[in-house]
Amino acid sequence: MSQARPSDPNFETRVRSSFERQGIMKTIGARLLSVAPGVVRIELPWSEAVTQQHGFVHAGVVSTIADNACGYAAYTLMPADSEVLGVENKINFLAPARGERFVSVGRVIKAGRTLAVCTGEVWAHENGKETLVAVMQTTMMALVK
Repeated sequence: MSQARPSDPNFETRVRSSFERQGIMKTIGARLLSVAPGVVRIELPWSEAVTQQHGFVHAGVVSTIADNACGYAAYTLMPADSEVLGVENKINFLAPARGERFVSVGRVIKAGRTLAVCTGEVWAHENGKETLVAVMQTTMMALVK
Protein backbone atom coordinates (compact mmCIF):
# COMPACT_ATOMS: atom_id res chain seq x y z
CA MET A 1 0.00 0.00 0.00
CA SER A 2 1.30 3.44 -0.85
CA GLN A 3 2.18 5.94 1.83
CA ALA A 4 -0.88 8.16 2.27
CA ARG A 5 0.18 11.82 2.23
CA PRO A 6 -2.54 14.28 1.25
CA SER A 7 -1.36 17.30 -0.73
CA ASP A 8 -4.40 19.26 0.45
CA PRO A 9 -4.50 19.92 4.21
CA ASN A 10 -8.27 20.50 3.88
CA PHE A 11 -8.92 17.10 2.29
CA GLU A 12 -11.51 16.07 4.89
CA THR A 13 -13.65 19.18 4.40
CA ARG A 14 -13.45 18.74 0.61
CA VAL A 15 -14.47 15.06 0.84
CA ARG A 16 -17.36 15.74 3.22
CA SER A 17 -18.63 18.61 1.05
CA SER A 18 -18.55 16.44 -2.07
CA PHE A 19 -20.29 13.56 -0.27
CA GLU A 20 -23.10 15.88 0.85
CA ARG A 21 -23.77 16.84 -2.79
CA GLN A 22 -24.42 13.23 -3.81
CA GLY A 23 -28.11 12.60 -4.25
CA ILE A 24 -27.65 8.83 -4.33
CA MET A 25 -26.09 8.78 -0.87
CA LYS A 26 -29.05 10.74 0.52
CA THR A 27 -31.51 8.53 -1.34
CA ILE A 28 -30.15 5.30 0.12
CA GLY A 29 -29.48 6.79 3.58
CA ALA A 30 -25.70 6.37 3.61
CA ARG A 31 -23.39 8.52 5.73
CA LEU A 32 -19.67 9.08 6.12
CA LEU A 33 -18.30 7.36 9.21
CA SER A 34 -14.68 8.47 8.86
CA VAL A 35 -12.29 10.22 6.53
CA ALA A 36 -8.52 9.76 6.84
CA PRO A 37 -5.67 10.01 4.33
CA GLY A 38 -6.23 7.15 1.88
CA VAL A 39 -9.06 5.53 3.90
CA VAL A 40 -12.80 6.28 3.98
CA ARG A 41 -15.63 4.46 5.75
CA ILE A 42 -19.29 4.75 4.73
CA GLU A 43 -22.22 3.33 6.69
CA LEU A 44 -25.56 2.22 5.28
CA PRO A 45 -28.40 1.20 7.60
CA TRP A 46 -30.64 -1.64 6.45
CA SER A 47 -33.80 -0.39 4.79
CA GLU A 48 -36.43 -2.26 2.84
CA ALA A 49 -36.10 0.47 0.20
CA VAL A 50 -32.65 -0.85 -0.86
CA THR A 51 -33.43 -4.59 -0.88
CA GLN A 52 -33.94 -7.04 -3.68
CA GLN A 53 -36.67 -9.70 -3.87
CA HIS A 54 -35.10 -11.96 -1.18
CA GLY A 55 -34.74 -9.16 1.36
CA PHE A 56 -30.97 -8.75 0.99
CA VAL A 57 -29.48 -5.35 0.21
CA HIS A 58 -29.34 -5.14 -3.58
CA ALA A 59 -25.97 -5.80 -5.24
CA GLY A 60 -26.19 -2.42 -6.98
CA VAL A 61 -26.44 -0.66 -3.61
CA VAL A 62 -23.57 -2.72 -2.16
CA SER A 63 -21.53 -1.75 -5.24
CA THR A 64 -22.48 1.90 -4.79
CA ILE A 65 -21.20 2.18 -1.22
CA ALA A 66 -18.01 0.29 -2.11
CA ASP A 67 -17.41 2.54 -5.13
CA ASN A 68 -18.01 5.68 -3.07
CA ALA A 69 -15.71 4.58 -0.24
CA CYS A 70 -12.95 3.85 -2.76
CA GLY A 71 -13.53 7.07 -4.67
CA TYR A 72 -13.42 9.24 -1.59
CA ALA A 73 -10.37 7.39 -0.24
CA ALA A 74 -8.62 8.31 -3.50
CA TYR A 75 -9.97 11.87 -3.31
CA THR A 76 -8.30 12.41 0.08
CA LEU A 77 -4.94 12.19 -1.70
CA MET A 78 -5.84 14.29 -4.75
CA PRO A 79 -4.99 17.99 -5.21
CA ALA A 80 -7.37 20.64 -3.90
CA ASP A 81 -8.23 21.76 -7.44
CA SER A 82 -9.45 18.33 -8.57
CA GLU A 83 -12.53 16.14 -8.60
CA VAL A 84 -12.67 12.35 -8.53
CA LEU A 85 -14.19 10.03 -11.12
CA GLY A 86 -14.24 6.23 -11.29
CA VAL A 87 -12.81 4.73 -14.46
CA GLU A 88 -13.13 0.99 -13.77
CA ASN A 89 -14.11 -1.43 -11.07
CA LYS A 90 -14.62 -5.07 -10.32
CA ILE A 91 -16.62 -6.44 -7.42
CA ASN A 92 -16.95 -9.91 -5.96
CA PHE A 93 -19.97 -10.74 -3.79
CA LEU A 94 -19.00 -13.18 -1.07
CA ALA A 95 -22.21 -13.53 0.96
CA PRO A 96 -25.79 -12.25 0.87
CA ALA A 97 -25.96 -8.67 2.15
CA ARG A 98 -28.11 -9.23 5.21
CA GLY A 99 -27.69 -7.29 8.42
CA GLU A 100 -28.72 -4.30 10.48
CA ARG A 101 -26.12 -2.03 8.90
CA PHE A 102 -23.34 -2.19 6.34
CA VAL A 103 -19.93 -0.55 6.46
CA SER A 104 -17.84 -0.03 3.36
CA VAL A 105 -14.13 0.64 3.78
CA GLY A 106 -12.23 2.10 0.83
CA ARG A 107 -8.42 2.14 0.85
CA VAL A 108 -5.88 3.48 -1.60
CA ILE A 109 -3.38 0.84 -2.67
CA LYS A 110 -1.36 3.11 -4.98
CA ALA A 111 -1.91 6.75 -5.86
CA GLY A 112 -0.28 8.39 -8.85
CA ARG A 113 -0.63 11.86 -10.34
CA THR A 114 -3.78 11.02 -12.30
CA LEU A 115 -4.88 7.50 -11.30
CA ALA A 116 -5.35 5.77 -7.96
CA VAL A 117 -5.90 2.04 -7.50
CA CYS A 118 -8.12 1.25 -4.54
CA THR A 119 -9.63 -1.69 -2.74
CA GLY A 120 -12.96 -1.75 -1.00
CA GLU A 121 -14.71 -4.05 1.42
CA VAL A 122 -18.34 -4.13 2.49
CA TRP A 123 -19.08 -5.61 5.90
CA ALA A 124 -22.54 -6.59 7.17
CA HIS A 125 -23.16 -6.08 10.89
CA GLU A 126 -25.84 -8.16 12.58
CA ASN A 127 -26.25 -9.08 16.25
CA GLY A 128 -22.65 -8.09 17.03
CA LYS A 129 -21.25 -10.24 14.19
CA GLU A 130 -19.42 -8.92 11.10
CA THR A 131 -19.58 -10.69 7.75
CA LEU A 132 -17.56 -9.67 4.70
CA VAL A 133 -20.13 -9.52 1.89
CA ALA A 134 -18.18 -7.94 -0.97
CA VAL A 135 -14.72 -6.89 -2.12
CA MET A 136 -13.96 -4.39 -4.87
CA GLN A 137 -10.92 -3.26 -6.80
CA THR A 138 -11.24 0.03 -8.61
CA THR A 139 -9.29 2.70 -10.42
CA MET A 140 -10.10 6.34 -9.77
CA MET A 141 -9.05 9.36 -11.81
CA ALA A 142 -8.26 12.90 -10.68
CA LEU A 143 -10.05 15.46 -12.84
CA VAL A 144 -8.46 18.89 -12.67
CA LYS A 145 -11.08 21.65 -12.48
